[in-house]
Amino acid sequence: MFGKVLVANRGEIAIRAFRAAYELGVGTVAVFPYEDRNSSHRLKADESYQIGEVGHPVRAYLTVSEIIAAARYSGADAIYPGYGFLSENPDLAAACVEAGITFVGPSASVLELTGNKARAIAAAR
Repeated sequence: MFGKVLVANRGEIAIRAFRAAYELGVGTVAVFPYEDRNSSHRLKADESYQIGEVGHPVRAYLTVSEIIAAARYSGADAIYPGYGFLSENPDLAAACVEAGITFVGPSASVLELTGNKARAIAAAR
């Protein structure tokens, strides 16, 4: 188990993850771009950190290096991507492994395989 999870998502997705973490006794970290500074998800987490450049809110949630940096800064030992954004990005899963952070989701190799429909079907067969 881990002690603190960074949720690399926003809104209701993040709030549900924070609730589950709370029930497990796990600390929570939110990330947000400037444009989401008043979003409720950042207020529901134990800690929150601004990421990204002003004027590029979606890009902030897609920048693996910023997510990893926020996790390191906050002391989070796990990252949960939720769904959408980085949930299917093998780069985040691989970066977590490199940083010694638990990725709450499939491994990078599984994400690479399932990211290509033809390869996924061939592997399933």
